[in-house]
Amino acid sequence: MKLLPTITTITGSNWKEKLREVKELRLEEIALFPTCLNKEQRKTLYSLLKQTSVKKIPFVHLRTDMDVEELDYLVREYDTNVFNVHSEKEYPIPKEWFVKFKELICIENTHTPLDENEIKNFGGICLDLAHLENLRILEPEKYNEQLEIINKFPIRCNHISVIKKDFSFVDEKKRKLAYDSHFMDNVFELDYLKNYSKKYFSEYCAIELENSISEQLEAIEYIKKIVEGRDKFVENMLRS
Repeated sequence: MKLLPTITTITGSNWKEKLREVKELRLEEIALFPTCLNKEQRKTLYSLLKQTSVKKIPFVHLRTDMDVEELDYLVREYDTNVFNVHSEKEYPIPKEWFVKFKELICIENTHTPLDENEIKNFGGICLDLAHLENLRILEPEKYNEQLEIINKFPIRCNHISVIKKDFSFVDEKKRKLAYDSHFMDNVFELDYLKNYSKKYFSEYCAIELENSISEQLEAIEYIKKIVEGRDKFVENMLRS
């Protein structure tokens, strides 16, 4: 399981500062979520990436204005192994992606429920653990329904963000409340991960936080402790 610091680009995020940190820390492997950057901004991003030590970007969050050549570039230059997208119920999915990249693309569980028939057309699921935990807290019946679908398909990649103690607004216009958040105030907001067994974690786990890369690395160290503690607990149970 790879826990990957991530260049996130949500509106208002200082993604260039994250790139500066990546360069300064001489990181060689990251995840990339260019989800709020248009084509020209992504060209700038790729140019700046070439000035860093990054050699691999195994996991990329796609946006629908990316053409096949851009996906080819990521696979060729950074050995990208898996992509994720939102459901077509939220954003259109370009048909040209299917020809070459269908098996590499995974559907993410967002606040739109996973559709079993849709997932069958792709390479598996991108499981956002904070979205799932938010559903478990607020809508247990829907959570169980989603788990039934999740358990039928391979989990090829993960998003990891945080669960707040109190509500946060995820949609100011609709005034929709949720516990999941892309900004971490302290590492204890990751404790919800203890609720999920190893089978819900994939090979590629991207830290989807708007926090700095340094703070994301702190989150990664904390998650490693959670995973190690869970594995030791299971090992002791098997021995007893």
